[in-house]
Amino acid sequence: MPAWVACSAGRGKGAPIPRPCRQENRRATDLDAQTLRTAAMASKAWPYEEARKLLKRWPDGKPNGEPMVFETGYGPSGLPHIGTFNEVLRTTFVRQAYEELTGGARTRLIAFSDDMDGLRKVPDNVPEQEMLTQHLGKPLTQIPDPFGSHESFAHHNNAMLRHFLDRYGFDYEFLSATECYSSGRFDEVLRSVLRNWDGVMGVMLPTLREERRQTYSPILPVSPTSGRVLQVPVEVIDAEAGLIAFNDEEGRVEQSALGGQAKLQWKVDWAARWVALGVDYEMAGKDLIDSVVQSSKITRVLGGRPPEGFNYEMFLDEKGEKISKSKGNGLSLEEWLRYGSEPSLAFYIYREPKKAKSLHLGLIPRAVDEYWQFRGNYQSQPIEQQLGNPVHHIHNGAAPEPQSLPLTYGLLLNLVSLPGIHDKETAWRFVQRYAPDTSADTHAELDELIGLAVNYARDFVVPTLKRRSPTELEAAALRDLDKELAELPADAEGEAIQHLVFEVGKRHPFESLRGWFQALYETLLGSSQGPRMGSFIALYGVDNSRKLIAEALESVAA
Repeated sequence: MPAWVACSAGRGKGAPIPRPCRQENRRATDLDAQTLRTAAMASKAWPYEEARKLLKRWPDGKPNGEPMVFETGYGPSGLPHIGTFNEVLRTTFVRQAYEELTGGARTRLIAFSDDMDGLRKVPDNVPEQEMLTQHLGKPLTQIPDPFGSHESFAHHNNAMLRHFLDRYGFDYEFLSATECYSSGRFDEVLRSVLRNWDGVMGVMLPTLREERRQTYSPILPVSPTSGRVLQVPVEVIDAEAGLIAFNDEEGRVEQSALGGQAKLQWKVDWAARWVALGVDYEMAGKDLIDSVVQSSKITRVLGGRPPEGFNYEMFLDEKGEKISKSKGNGLSLEEWLRYGSEPSLAFYIYREPKKAKSLHLGLIPRAVDEYWQFRGNYQSQPIEQQLGNPVHHIHNGAAPEPQSLPLTYGLLLNLVSLPGIHDKETAWRFVQRYAPDTSADTHAELDELIGLAVNYARDFVVPTLKRRSPTELEAAALRDLDKELAELPADAEGEAIQHLVFEVGKRHPFESLRGWFQALYETLLGSSQGPRMGSFIALYGVDNSRKLIAEALESVAA
């Protein structure tokens, strides 16, 4: 559950995060809860469509009142990125929707780390490349941490995953593949694979190339000689005892497959996990469609039932390439939160999960402003529209106060990009003149947004700004605008100023008013696009805006 609606509560290391406090607003009565369920049953919002799959899966609820189990998986062979976080958040949206549909049925969310996988390649974005190369093939939990801070490479990456899940306050249970195999938790499902060896091979072999078929095994033994996870043919000696045979570097070996001495091949492992943990729902990226199909077949061979779920499209970087942990071309959680708010990230992730979307820093300003637009509309909407509003899912059905801000993130960016306003304190003086009832103490979200805008403007906007000299036509219009502004009171409102700007533009022979406004942006702000000029002048101040005009006109004279 996202932290922006969660209660603060202490928890021990490794303990599940407590569920958030439900914000008791208009849904305080049974009638409201029933109204919510009725509307949710008909809602076309994607989390409800997904949650209704679980109602069909278990029409009367799971047997013996067991919780509905949601799962997300993570391969800690590289550093976590927003693509990883995305899956947990989207799964949480479905989980919340299911709870609303059922009036609060019990659920669990498992964040599973495949940390017993053998390291196949060294990620590009980590130190100690030569050291890691020496450990290729070993389980990730048996490889030294190149950062020198944790027990192993997997422990380091698992800690990073949990850190940013904890930062958002998700209610989840972390499971390690190494612990599940080593503790014996997966022993019974391993025996099931050995018992159903021919059935599992019957699913997998037709999907493999001829060369791969010769060496494929559902079981990957850990070599007692090298400690590496081996991709070698395996012979089942005794399924009930878990005894297998294989060849490693020293020759033929007979050993148990249980207790962490072996792990399952990827698609078999996924199926076995669904069976062992009783998983009811797991989504996956579009690149794993074939894996879902094969793992579902294997689940049935093992006597289990595949979970519900859907395949989402992948996030792309600025170049349109798929985000990769090993390439390190993804956007980190920390990078987004340096320039954008937490809810803005959740808002971006919520929308259009089945559409491929770019994910880069240039998207942040629009995501912030669109989030606040949807949030401002939420309370006045009928419940049917609220359930389709991303804000409902981001804030678990209770959008917090305030419902709107006195100015947009885009407008703040224009303000803090101007000379002399590159710090938060100076920006606040302009904001308080524009919106006198605001302050850092009473408007924490606005205070945060100003700081984020300062960061973004400093790193991405200011270095690109270049004010050009106005043309003769533009200079005449600017003189006219300056004359009109001189007649306005210092506290003139944005709407009145906007009307004045329009009227000035109409009096001059621009091909279109768009050309007039673009001229204002390029000559006064140094950008090809910009804010609503009336709001900007009201925020920056009439006198300060006239100084910008004077500077532009001076450049013509020069």
